Amino acid sequence: MKRGFYTIMAAQFFSSLADNALFIAAVELLKSDRAPTWQAAALVPMFALFYVVLAPFVGAFADALPKGKVMFISNAIKVVGCLMMLFGVHPLISYAIVGLGAAAYSPAKYGILTELLPASQLVKANGWIEGLTIASIILGILLGGQLVGNAISSRMLALDFPILDSGIDTPPEAAIFVLIFIYMVAAWFNTRIPHTGVEMRAIPKNALELVPDFWSCNSRLWRDKLGQISLATTTLIWGVSGNLRYIILAWSAAALGYSTTQASSLSGVVALGTAVGAVVASMHTRLDKATGVIPMGIVLGVLVIAMNFIDNVWVAAPFLVVLGALAGYMVVPMNALLQHRGHNLMGAGRSIAVQNFNEQACILGLGAFYSLSAGLGMSAFGAITAFGIVVAGVMWIIKRWHARNVVLHKDEVDHLLEIARHDNMHG
Repeated sequence: MKRGFYTIMAAQFFSSLADNALFIAAVELLKSDRAPTWQAAALVPMFALFYVVLAPFVGAFADALPKGKVMFISNAIKVVGCLMMLFGVHPLISYAIVGLGAAAYSPAKYGILTELLPASQLVKANGWIEGLTIASIILGILLGGQLVGNAISSRMLALDFPILDSGIDTPPEAAIFVLIFIYMVAAWFNTRIPHTGVEMRAIPKNALELVPDFWSCNSRLWRDKLGQISLATTTLIWGVSGNLRYIILAWSAAALGYSTTQASSLSGVVALGTAVGAVVASMHTRLDKATGVIPMGIVLGVLVIAMNFIDNVWVAAPFLVVLGALAGYMVVPMNALLQHRGHNLMGAGRSIAVQNFNEQACILGLGAFYSLSAGLGMSAFGAITAFGIVVAGVMWIIKRWHARNVVLHKDEVDHLLEIARHDNMHG
């Protein structure tokens, strides 16, 4: 791997670490304010909001500036969201601003991989990026749980600065203050990311011109016989896994009687399995064989439903590792295939923006459904059953869809797979 790749990994690690710790802090902040249950569940769709609303613009923004600069600006926006929480703005609004920073960050984070590396290294690079991201999710969730726990928060709140009154009076507020500094570390790494030499694409003077261009890119990717399969798969998996992050917190409380700090450790267990699956996939799955992981999605849906029958932590922990490993093994090769097709069809930043739009729209839709259900009294067990049925059913449809493409559009599919096998045809 090129030297710049490791700098990108470091920047991604610290930014994602803070994102995930902030989610736990925001959940606890709402609990300490005695907010209704549905508001904590609504954190997930609020984070996804700007991914969907600004999808036509963030991809073009990522292609118009050096990717490192885009990532630096995005981390600065996340810091603003943290400061808003500290100064009393409602956590849902503040967390949406952090989501705005993440929406701008993502096309640059993934787009730079296709600028820096050849096609043969994309699955490997995605495996390491996803593995490191999942590691940051594990550590971020655990960090957030510990920061809002009594052992650490009591010490932070006991610190007394002469003259200065910080206004930080609760464990979640102390946690958010610490996380601002982690975002600053990520921003420093952003300044060290090298230029790739790829020509920048200027944003039109009338930004609204980007809307039809975005929908054209979206349609182009959905029409591509490999792009549509990888996009459908990653959209579903990220849509469900994004919401499972909160559902596992709710399930841990209902099935095991866990507090936020204790439940955060189980979310970390899922992420640990995902990291293992991601790294294994990066070592054993080639880009042209990515669609072979689709049947695992049906198994994943069945396993999600099986969570309802677990009420012992010694069974839950290994089960959640396996669940995460399946998701990680699926996402890495399909994500790499999607990036490869998108880069060839429309450019790195725009293709990642299209991907984010679809995936985050799924997170937004499923999260809104869950928040509404929680507001109407639906249990975590009911939500888990519904999610599992959706995953298994839709993955079966995607499997049949790809099998149909292989028969009816054999020449086109074979040609696209041939492109995926050769670095000199990438770009």
